[in-house]
Amino acid sequence: MTRGPDKQFDTEVALSKAMEVFWAHGYEAASLSELLKNMGIGKKSLYDTFGNKQSLFLKALDYYARTTLRDIRDRLNAEGSPLGNLKHLLKDWQIMHSQSGSCGCMLGTNIADFNTHDEAIAKVMRTYLRQLEDVFTTALTHAQDQGEISSTVHPRHLAQLLLCTTQGMALLGRVMEDDTLLDGTVEAAMSLLESG
Repeated sequence: MTRGPDKQFDTEVALSKAMEVFWAHGYEAASLSELLKNMGIGKKSLYDTFGNKQSLFLKALDYYARTTLRDIRDRLNAEGSPLGNLKHLLKDWQIMHSQSGSCGCMLGTNIADFNTHDEAIAKVMRTYLRQLEDVFTTALTHAQDQGEISSTVHPRHLAQLLLCTTQGMALLGRVMEDDTLLDGTVEAAMSLLESG
């Protein structure tokens, strides 16, 4: 028996292209034909490598979560002020989500779109949100250790507030005509942290 031909595509690149389609259209609206076109592969390669559409979506969600969390963690763990790093991250997200055509957060937009009875998808989304909360908690704990926020506040509670705030920013940014709302949101969040 001879071995089949090697894959003629980079699976990581194909997965990132699938992620873009799911991000722009959501799970339900993303058509198989558009996924195949963007990924640059045929149907057989899709099924052989990634499985069915749901399996591909789960892999795309995981890819998004891994790469996004790594970037956020790196930015918050950078040299300098933990609170300053957090403020720069929030300001950058404000600018990004204020751009015309912003797709928001892939997880957030799909949370609003998917069938909540699909436990496999719900589990991936919950895991990502918990991990993001943990990243915020760690950054806020470092800020507290350095005296940048009050020792009386609970870093986990502040992280949960930031999680809800940033997911709301990503979602609302998709329809707002200017950045007034998001700018005010970031300013209020930072004022709360700095006065805490």
